[in-house]
Formats: sequence, structure tokens, C-alpha cells
Amino acid sequence: MERWAGRVAVVTGASSGIGAAIAAELTKKGIKVVGLDPRFEGVQQLSKSQESATGKLYAVKCDVSNEAEVLTAFKWVKDNLGGVDILINNAGVAYDTSLTGGPTEELKKMLDVNVLGLSVCTKQAFQSMKERGVDDGHIIHINRLDSLKSLSFALNINYFAFVLCKLSGILIGAQLLEMHFPVIRANAGRHLLSLVS
Repeated sequence: MERWAGRVAVVTGASSGIGAAIAAELTKKGIKVVGLDPRFEGVQQLSKSQESATGKLYAVKCDVSNEAEVLTAFKWVKDNLGGVDILINNAGVAYDTSLTGGPTEELKKMLDVNVLGLSVCTKQAFQSMKERGVDDGHIIHINRLDSLKSLSFALNINYFAFVLCKLSGILIGAQLLEMHFPVIRANAGRHLLSLVS
């Protein structure tokens, strides 16, 4: 991790849970971390708790389902830190709802955050890396592997829409890996390719 000291990572969904843990750990390793989350106060509190770390955590209010907010956040990263070297797509929502019987608004929110938000963040990070000639960038999609491995989980009618969103994230990573490896490493995509090859 020492080679990443001073580099820039963007972590979505950074106000709590896995996203907060990742942001804190990267900050301790000397990385400049930009925590994106609509719950800005949570990332701010996390940032204050990391003041003694060798890296720095910046809190940026951003709902990844809102493209304008994503573009503004990535512009802030470019203007203030130079660009992105690592993207960790952690933001996600899940509802215990079926594809055929659940509220359309819940399905739309899952697609907007888990698929479109992930896609727009990935696109912005990739463009940042490409513009600056970054040849060792990482794009990591936090995902549930049981949504790919366990057919019974994937076919559970109440989680079908969620699994659909998560599989989309894996496929986006696989496409990125196929098109741009070794310039960009897309870890979720690599796992998918290892399962199907």
C-alpha cells in the first residue's frame, strides 16, 4: 500500500458501513480519500476521526443517482486533487421487494444507484485516469458474490431486482476489464471472467 501514498481514491457510500471502513483504512495508509455520500455529515464526522492519519479524508456531498451531483463531485476532485487513481463503487441500496409486485419507485431507486450511479462514477474515474496517463488505476465494485454464485439467492423472488442490479455491476466491471486491461484493473470483472473461462 505504500506505493499508493499521496494518490487519490474516491469511495462512494462513505458515510457508514463498508464504505466508511474502506475510507478510514485508505486514509491511514496515506491516501487522499474523497468520500462521496448524500449523508454528508457522516463523512464529515469520519473525516474528523481520521485527522491523525497520514492521508486525508475529504467529505463531498453526492448522491450517485444524481448525475449532476456526480459530475460536480468529480470536477471537485480534479480541481482540488488533480484527479482519480482509485475508485471504489460502494454505494448501494436494496429493498426486500419483488420485480413483479414491488413498488416501481423502489426498483427505480435500485437501478439509479446500483447501476446508473455505478456506471457514471466508473465513466468519470476512467476518463480522469485516461486524461492523466494513469496506467495503474483501480476501479473496484463492492458487490455480493452470492448474487452470482447462489442460484437460489438469485432466484429468490423478493431479491430478484437487487440481484439484477448487482449482476449489472459485475458485467460493467467485466466490460471495463476486457476493453482497458492492463491500464485499468476492474476487480469485480476479473472475478466474473474467472468464473466463465
